[in-house]
Amino acid sequence: MLQTGHWKLRWMLWLGLTLCLLQVPVLAASETTERIEWKKTPIRLELTVGEERQVQFPASVKVGVPGNLQPLLRTQSVNGTVYLMAHAPFESTRVMVQEIEGGQIYLFDISASKKSGQNHPIQVVVQEASKPDDLNNGSAVASNISYVALTRFAAMQLYAPARLLSDRPGIVRTPVSRDPIDLVRGGAIDAIPLVAWRAEGYYLTAVKLTNRSDQPQILDPRNLRGAWLTATFQHHRLLPKGDEADTTAVYLISARPFSVSF
Repeated sequence: MLQTGHWKLRWMLWLGLTLCLLQVPVLAASETTERIEWKKTPIRLELTVGEERQVQFPASVKVGVPGNLQPLLRTQSVNGTVYLMAHAPFESTRVMVQEIEGGQIYLFDISASKKSGQNHPIQVVVQEASKPDDLNNGSAVASNISYVALTRFAAMQLYAPARLLSDRPGIVRTPVSRDPIDLVRGGAIDAIPLVAWRAEGYYLTAVKLTNRSDQPQILDPRNLRGAWLTATFQHHRLLPKGDEADTTAVYLISARPFSVSF
């Protein structure tokens, strides 16, 4: 816990005034990512010829493209995200996507046209069944938990006075290794995961960042390694090592567990 008097004051000012402004999407248009729950019904997906579209899955997948569609559709699957781009128009065609581990299968009815349409990313989620004990304890997954709400929850857990802390139904602690990681490119900043949670298909991890150089460091989400939906810095600037402001935290939201997303 980062709870000196200095940090408490900065936390109160930051949380009340600037949380929404500090929330920085790591992926382009992450604010408009459409979440679709897989309910065993084929998902309709429309492509615009020549424009790439992303589909995010809970785990790494492989794509089965019918032979007649292979010359018309480019697919690339990287760490749970499938990148699709149509080279020419085609009618709705069934495409199967399968998780590499576990074998979960998703079906898509994909079509393409030259007409400009929606090309925002899509995130496919699988609703986890609540266990009886979870329901009895009031820990069932809550609906419509936003990125901002998750980030605010994490910030309170790290910086708020103990009297203000409380559990939130639907946000559950998950294990995370506290070994140092090479999260920030450039080698000037140490990173250590502190705590992680899971909520409604999202994974939230708080990571401590410490400047180990003699120069101040500006924090930029584009310098983070990993696949994150959003990255929110508690502060955007670290003073040189040894200064009381040489340490901060970053809150990372991902579609998969931290160990897989990093």
